[in-house]
Amino acid sequence: MENENKKSLKWLWIAIALVVVAAIAVWCIVCANKAHGTDDAFNFSSTFVMFTLVFAILALGYLLGGVTIKGVSLGTAGVFLVAILLGWLCTLNFTNVPLLKYFHMSSTSDAVVKNLKGPIQNMGLIMFVGAVGFIAGPNFFKNLKKNFKTYILLGAVIILSGTLVAVLFTLITDYGSEYWAGILSGALTSTPGFSAAQDAATQNLTRITLGHAIAYPFGVVGVVLFVQLMPKFLKADMAKEREFLKIGGEEEKRDYSKFFKCENFGFMPFALAIVAGLLLGSITIPLTGKGYEGACFSLGTTGGVLIMCLVFGHFGHFGKLSLEVSDGTLKVMRELGLALFLLGAGFEGGVSLVQEIREAGGAAIVAWGFFGGAVMTLIPMVVGYVFGRYVLKLPLLNNMGSITGGMTSTPALGTLISTAKTDDVASAYASTYPIALVLIVLASQLMVTLL
Repeated sequence: MENENKKSLKWLWIAIALVVVAAIAVWCIVCANKAHGTDDAFNFSSTFVMFTLVFAILALGYLLGGVTIKGVSLGTAGVFLVAILLGWLCTLNFTNVPLLKYFHMSSTSDAVVKNLKGPIQNMGLIMFVGAVGFIAGPNFFKNLKKNFKTYILLGAVIILSGTLVAVLFTLITDYGSEYWAGILSGALTSTPGFSAAQDAATQNLTRITLGHAIAYPFGVVGVVLFVQLMPKFLKADMAKEREFLKIGGEEEKRDYSKFFKCENFGFMPFALAIVAGLLLGSITIPLTGKGYEGACFSLGTTGGVLIMCLVFGHFGHFGKLSLEVSDGTLKVMRELGLALFLLGAGFEGGVSLVQEIREAGGAAIVAWGFFGGAVMTLIPMVVGYVFGRYVLKLPLLNNMGSITGGMTSTPALGTLISTAKTDDVASAYASTYPIALVLIVLASQLMVTLL
C-alpha cells in the first residue's frame, strides 16, 4: 500500500509540473503574438546558437562514431562528419523558418563560424596536444634516443611520398600548384602546411583553401580507418603487440607525496605547460634572405605546446613543485580536445565548401581534388607501413604510432590509443610528429614557389 501511495504521489507531481510548463508556454506564445510574433518567445543570441551547435554536434557525432560494423567504427571522427553535415545544412535558406532561421550561416565570416573555427577549435587542439605531450613525456626521450634515426627516416618517407604524389598531380592537371598544395595539406590534415602554402602564394589563395577543404575529410577518416583496419588485416594479436611496443625501457617510478601539489587534478601544471608552449610556438624564424618579409617558420600552437608538454611530462617536477597531471584529467583533456578540434574544423568546412566550389567553377575540380587527396592520404601510409616494417623492422604499434605522427593526424592517434588499448603509442607519434611538421611546411612552401 505504501509503495502504491508513493507511485501515485510521483505521478501527481509529474502532472503538476507538466501543467506548469504548458501554462508558461501558452503565456509566452500569447505575449509574443501580441508583439512581433512567436520568435519573441526565444532568446537566440549568437552565443546561444554556438553552444547549441557545439553540444548537438558532440551528441550526434558520438552517436555516429559509436556505430560499429565488423569491429570498425569512426569513433571521435564521427564528430567531424556530423560537423561537416550540419555546417552545410546551416547554409541552406531557412530565413523564413521559425527557430531554424537563427542557425542560418551565410558564409564563414559569420560570428558563430568564426568562433567555432577560432577559439573552440584552437582550444580543442591545445587540450589534445597538451594531453598527448604529458602522456608521452615520461618515456619520450628514452624512446627518442633509442629510435631517433628511425623516426626521422619514417617521417621523411611519409612526407616525401605524399609530396611526390602532389607534384605528379600538379604536372598532369591544369589546376595549379596552389590547388595541389592545398590538397596535400588537407590530405595530411596539416594546418601549418595549409598556412605555409597561403603565406608563400601570391595568387589563387582561394584554390589553396578549396583544395584543403576537399581533401581534409578523407584525410581525417582515411587515417582513422587505416589504423583500425591494418591490425585486422594482419590478424594481429594486440596483447602480444603491446609487449613488443618499444618504449625505451621501464618508466621511472616517481614518489609524488615528496613534492608540493596545488590540487589533485593537475590543472596548474597543465596550464603552465600550455603557456610555455604557446610562447615557444610564437617564435618565428626567417627562412630566406628577405628576413621577416619572406618565408618564415614557427612551431605554431601545435608544435610549441607538444614540445613543452613533453618536457613537463618528462621531468615531472620543478624543484619541490609537482608537475604531475592525473591520468583522469589527461584522458578527459585528450578526448574532449580532439572532439572540439574536429568540430570546429568540420563545421567551418561544411559552411565554406559549397561557396568555394561555386567560385572554382564546377564539379570536375572537386572530383580531381577528392581523388588526388585520397591518393595523397593512402600512398604515404602504405609506403610508410612497408618501409617501417620491412626496412626499419618496427613492431606494429610503433609503426602505426609513427605513421599517425608522420601523417600529422591527431584524430588517428586517438583512435590508435583506443585500438591498441595503451597510451604508449603516443610516444612514437610524438617522436615522428615534429619532423613531419617541419617537412610538410617546407614542402607546401616549395610547391607553391617552385612549380
